Amino acid sequence: MAGLPIGNLDDAPPRLLRALEAADIIAAEDTRRLRQFASRAGLRLGGDSGARVVSYYDANEARRADELLAELRAGRDVLVVTDAGMPGVSDPGYRLVAACAAAGVPVTSVPGPTAVTTALVLSGLPTDRFCFEGFAPRKGQAAHFAGLAGERRTMVFFESPHRLAATLAAMAEAFGADRRAAVCRELTKTYEEVRRAPLGELAQWARGEVRGEITLVVAGAVPEDAPREPEDLVAAVAAHEAEGATRKDAIRDVARELGVPKREVYDAVHR
Repeated sequence: MAGLPIGNLDDAPPRLLRALEAADIIAAEDTRRLRQFASRAGLRLGGDSGARVVSYYDANEARRADELLAELRAGRDVLVVTDAGMPGVSDPGYRLVAACAAAGVPVTSVPGPTAVTTALVLSGLPTDRFCFEGFAPRKGQAAHFAGLAGERRTMVFFESPHRLAATLAAMAEAFGADRRAAVCRELTKTYEEVRRAPLGELAQWARGEVRGEITLVVAGAVPEDAPREPEDLVAAVAAHEAEGATRKDAIRDVARELGVPKREVYDAVHR
């Protein structure tokens, strides 16, 4: 499994380039885009002997996984790549890894950029605890988001541009229009944009034309009885310190427990 850059070619690590040149078989979500990437990177897939490139996408993943497993058992080096990011993260890859694990066939990963953690870091929302929710369902969004309304971890979603406005509106309805969020668009590309605002404002903004690859980051729920005044945060940190925690750990734990940014707790303690 190999993670391809999510936008900027310079993010391709040397190990990825070596793997692409050494593989006997390369299974790609989009073979055309893979060949374009190889051309831009100045490399030959499979090196001098050349690799056999096959398609590996949602519609043929189950059938192709069996074929690739047979190739691996025969001793061939198989590399799985997707259009961008890591295989298996809202992209094909899981079935093959699961089949290899069941058959005792070794699998390794060439780590690479992923929109999930890139967007999370850029969102300005708490990063100490988060969950990845992938693409929201096309039908039953209201019930789906209602089930996540109490989730206290920061949530990361993928979304397509034409569904963005409707998804943000459904989130605002389920989570509250004031829930903090970030729309991360075209990450690592020329027109990268990160728009941070409450869900209600983002839903209004998204009614205009929005293009590109989209990753949404939404703050987790804050318990209704959670203290938010600075003196309450200071008291909560002091309580943790009294139990033996360092100030750094106490600030981190209070931020996580109350669902507030760690910087907010830090500023309250050090004001």
